[in-house]
Amino acid sequence: VQLVESGGGLVQAGGSLRLSCTVSGSIFRSNAMGWDRQAPGKRREPVATIASSGITDYSDSVKGRFTISRDNAKDTVYLQMNNLKPEDTAVYYCYYSDYGPRSWGQGTQVTVSS
Repeated sequence: VQLVESGGGLVQAGGSLRLSCTVSGSIFRSNAMGWDRQAPGKRREPVATIASSGITDYSDSVKGRFTISRDNAKDTVYLQMNNLKPEDTAVYYCYYSDYGPRSWGQGTQVTVSS
């Protein structure tokens, strides 16, 4: 399984970014995809996840600001990030999960300036 992310960048506080992640390879129809992030000097933390059924879950720190969605026909997951804050600055990692260990993307940098 391979994951390719895109959409990171530099944005001012209050701005928006949309991350994309496309998975390829041997994938199951029943799966979950999502995003974690890791800020400098901090542990990696979950951000959002979405099942192939469409059920979503968010960390408290991003609820109401971030929206995760997916296009199953394109095997792509999106993370729409609105009202970004400097504390959202991190490397964002996409993941794919089915019945085996998670597969991860290479990460994309998101930097929010104050």
